[in-house]
Amino acid sequence: MSNRDAEDEFREIKREIVESRGLLIKSSNLTAALSADVKSIARRQAGYERRITVNSATAYVLFVVVIFGGIKLWLDASMRERDAEVRTLRRGEEQARRELGAVVREKEERTALDARAQTFYDLIRDGRQQEVVEAWEQLRRERLTAVELAMFQDVVDRFRTNLSATAYQRGLEHARMARYAEAGEAYEEAIRLKEDAGHIPFVRIAQADALRHLGRQREAIVMLQAVSDGSDREAADDALFKMAQCQVDLQLFGDARTTLRNLLRRFPFGSVVNEARNYLFQLSLPTAVPRR
Repeated sequence: MSNRDAEDEFREIKREIVESRGLLIKSSNLTAALSADVKSIARRQAGYERRITVNSATAYVLFVVVIFGGIKLWLDASMRERDAEVRTLRRGEEQARRELGAVVREKEERTALDARAQTFYDLIRDGRQQEVVEAWEQLRRERLTAVELAMFQDVVDRFRTNLSATAYQRGLEHARMARYAEAGEAYEEAIRLKEDAGHIPFVRIAQADALRHLGRQREAIVMLQAVSDGSDREAADDALFKMAQCQVDLQLFGDARTTLRNLLRRFPFGSVVNEARNYLFQLSLPTAVPRR
């Protein structure tokens, strides 16, 4: 081989070495750039993964908070609803207890009232009129039924009428024996027992007559005037006749004559019309004093 060829080959080898070196440098630079890119991508990926992790953790925490918040709200609402139900049940229980207590008390009161009503009925059945009338004043204030009240009231009214008539007869007995004070008390009792009884106008006339004998003619006149103005025509003429007698006792002869004329005008067929005519005749005599 010639020297020229050796030099050319040497230059070729050198050139290849230079080119190889250049390629190595480029490869190194590319490797370095690739490594840098890989590291940058790795950093970005790590940051992305961290963000995803943080976001996932945040979302999980928010989800858990929302879940627990919802559960708490549901529990609070349930507790409030249960508390309201408990309060309602307690109020209902208290109301039921009050109602039960009222029913028990009412039953006890009714049982006691039935016992008192039975005792009262026993008095009625035994005919103990005075005790019935006295016991009725207390029993009538009790919570009797309408039927019981009406039935007992009818019986008591009948007994009062009987007792009033008995007192009236007792007063007449006292009057016949000239015990006019006792007679007045009996008449007062008769009126008190049954003021609206049919015989009461005659009781008032008898009471006025007792007052007249006790020297209380003016009180008797007031009582007799009320009877004469009443609706009982059978008693009115007797009341007018007794009134004329009281007026004569007071020496009110003109008033007595007027009363007798009024009697004859109102009751021309009354039971005392003949006595009234005779009495008026006596009062009309110039000097005669009529008998009392």
